[in-house]
Amino acid sequence: MVTFDDEKEKKELGEVKLQEEEELIKFLAEKHGLPYINLVPISIENDALRLVSEAEARASKLAAFAITGKKVKVAIFTPNTPEVQVVLKNIENNGYTIELYLTATRSLEKAWSHYKEISHAMESRSGTVEMSAHGVKEAAVNIKHLQDVIPQIQEVAASKEQNRISRLVEVIMGASIALGASDIHLEPEEDHVQLRFRLDGILQEVTTFDLATYGLMNSRIKLLSGLKLNVKAEAQDGRFSVDLGDTAIEIRTSMLPGAYGESIVMRLLDPKSISVPLESLGMHPILLDAVQKEISKPNGMLLTTGPTGSGKTTTLYAFLRKIHTPGVKIITIEDPIEYHLAGIVQTQVEAAKHYTFASGLRAALRQDPDVIMVGEIRDGETAEVAINASLTGHLVFSTLHTNNAAGTFPRLIDLGANPKTMTSAITLAMAQRLVRKLCEACKKETLISDGDQARFAKMLENLPASAKPTNTTKMWVATGCDKCNNLGYKGRTGVYEAIRTDEALEKVVRENPSEREIEDATRSQGIPNMTQDGILKILSGMTSLEELGRVVNLE
Repeated sequence: MVTFDDEKEKKELGEVKLQEEEELIKFLAEKHGLPYINLVPISIENDALRLVSEAEARASKLAAFAITGKKVKVAIFTPNTPEVQVVLKNIENNGYTIELYLTATRSLEKAWSHYKEISHAMESRSGTVEMSAHGVKEAAVNIKHLQDVIPQIQEVAASKEQNRISRLVEVIMGASIALGASDIHLEPEEDHVQLRFRLDGILQEVTTFDLATYGLMNSRIKLLSGLKLNVKAEAQDGRFSVDLGDTAIEIRTSMLPGAYGESIVMRLLDPKSISVPLESLGMHPILLDAVQKEISKPNGMLLTTGPTGSGKTTTLYAFLRKIHTPGVKIITIEDPIEYHLAGIVQTQVEAAKHYTFASGLRAALRQDPDVIMVGEIRDGETAEVAINASLTGHLVFSTLHTNNAAGTFPRLIDLGANPKTMTSAITLAMAQRLVRKLCEACKKETLISDGDQARFAKMLENLPASAKPTNTTKMWVATGCDKCNNLGYKGRTGVYEAIRTDEALEKVVRENPSEREIEDATRSQGIPNMTQDGILKILSGMTSLEELGRVVNLE
């Protein structure tokens, strides 16, 4: 008697069908000019898988299975369906280059099975993990002072909720936004992790976490930022955004390996923080008048200098907003684009693709612009193209890393710029720093010591009569109250100096001068230098002597 094993027969038939499908896919791959791949023996990378949601992957019969930098390998069942084209277009729109393969159903099923490993994360179309904007807004509404942050964070950290890590990150984000922080710092120590916020340019300690909680937060932040979870020994940079309804805040994440783990810094880019009118930046009326005259001209070059975090970007954007009208074509070349401005063409340099400031500037000039903003002049080539752009009828704004306005010219000469054309192109060179403003609710009046009075008088002696202060005997100091988180300061303003290009400056620049020689040659211009501007702000009660001494050399 002959017996049949139905299960065995079905299994064998299934194997035959799968084998036939593999052969068919190999044939189609050759026909379409695409490589065939079998994913069964290959390791699937979750970072690649996250670029496409599971629902989209199954509906379009594809899987992103490997990723290196911005290059993604994607396996598809058939190349010509509309669903496949839509998904591939979405991946490309997020800045990725696709390497395409044809594969069979068995391979795709294997790749799709890995979605369960990341099922706790909500995948967005852009490939980053979504964050609950409601959770961030709720935290932001409930936090008014720095001291309100600690109990909220500790409560969430100690809870047994399944999503406590996500909530913890949301509370930290909400608190930082509510308090107006510019950066969030998570710094691992030997037995704990320190959380600090940068408020008005100064880091303030918030609270600490145990290392286990930090480990989970680290993974969550990497997921949000689109970073590799398994890379811990290399620096990584990522980004994500939080849509709060009325505004979208972009967060730039930096991971840096350290002795006790990865240090995390998240920089918050709030569009409101750069929406400062030119008149509200804190420029002295003499300088403000000079700036407004120069930016109203059809050509010329305005440079602003200072260290990182001194407000140069805010100043340049204030220039752009002041002159932006429908009849003016403005192009910016930035690294990176920190804030998006409506009605302005913004382009971002990308070293990997050899798109530098210099090449971006050359390309921008072919677009018939009226105004060009170059994020930073870093090399001689960029300096030369920017100077030539100014000389050929364009208004050019840019930044340079020097300590003061006088240092602009020696720095450009060091980069190889021609001193003769340089002074013809540059109309105004500025330098700036940011100082904290005294809290209006709690600042305390005090008398200036005789020694400081004499020092101030000497520093201000060459100011024009119109800029001389009316008060010379009193100043104000920080105390601290509920309205300023007991810091004594609330908000920041700029201290500035500037040099206009005139005949005296042109003459001295040809002789490869020092900064001191340039300062001597331009002293008669009557624009307060940074020290003088700061002292005038002390005497007007805007900031304190202690705060000015933190950012400006008063010797």
